Amino acid sequence: MREWLLVDAAGQRLGRLASRIAHYLRGKHRPDFAPQWNLGAALIVINADKVVLTGKKATQKVYIRHTGYPGGQRHIRITQMRPEEIIRHAVKGMLPKNKLQARMLRNLHVYAGPSHPHQAQNPKPITL
Repeated sequence: MREWLLVDAAGQRLGRLASRIAHYLRGKHRPDFAPQWNLGAALIVINADKVVLTGKKATQKVYIRHTGYPGGQRHIRITQMRPEEIIRHAVKGMLPKNKLQARMLRNLHVYAGPSHPHQAQNPKPITL
C-alpha cells in the first residue's frame, strides 16, 4: 500500500523543494528501495503559489521547448506559468529519464492553495 505524504511549499525554495519531492517519489526514503521499481510515496503539495524563487529567476528564467517543426522554438517565462506547472516541471527534471518517470509523476498532486481533495487518504504531513 502506497503511503501518502503532505508537503507545504510555503516559503520554500523551488529547487530544494523539487529535489526532496523527487527523492520521495522515487522511493529512496524506503529501506527496500530498488531503482527498477516504482515504490515511491504519493505526495500532495499545497501552497504552490507561495514557493520562493531566489535571485533574478522571477524576471529572467525562461523555459524553452521545440514543436519539432522548423522555426518551432517556443519560449515561456516562469511568470506566465501556473504555480502547479512550475513545481511539476522542476520535479520532472529531477526524476530519471525512463519509463518510470511518467508513473512517478502520477503520484504527485500539486495545488496552489492550502486545500486539497485527498483527505480520505489521511496524508501524513512532513517537513522538507
